[in-house]
Amino acid sequence: MMRALMLVSLVMAVGISTLDAQAMPPVTASRSLAAFQEQQRKSLLQPLVHYGKWLTAAMAIGATAMASNQHNLSRKEWDALLDICRTAADACLTGPDGRYLRSDAEALYQRSRNYDVMANRWLMAAQLSLVTTTALFIIDLHSGGGPENIPYPAEMRVGIGYRLPAIK
Repeated sequence: MMRALMLVSLVMAVGISTLDAQAMPPVTASRSLAAFQEQQRKSLLQPLVHYGKWLTAAMAIGATAMASNQHNLSRKEWDALLDICRTAADACLTGPDGRYLRSDAEALYQRSRNYDVMANRWLMAAQLSLVTTTALFIIDLHSGGGPENIPYPAEMRVGIGYRLPAIK
């Protein structure tokens, strides 16, 4: 599932070709090639970053939900193994190679481990998506759009009656 999603994302990102309307016009004296390329890069990256951050946030949530599901399945198999072990004293004996002697107990243990491995992989994907989301949110910050600097007053009052002198 994750490989297919990554492959589709890669094909969509790489496979986009330019249309005739997007072709580069001839360079004029008023507009250099570098400025045109910079403007074109910004016009492509800004919506990609702006909407991509929400996509990666949704991927983080989905991967976390899948990890929780895999963990619950692992826990169910583990609880079934514990039920077998509680039925008889020799039900969970292990051989010299560390495997359970009973085949049903070994099968439950292996399924529980496999679900745990899948849960760990989904958690890693969720963490990677979360880091990517954080990076995209930081990239999407607009510089220079905030309020002007508001200076502190020359004299500040602290507490009931103590005054701090102005810092110069």
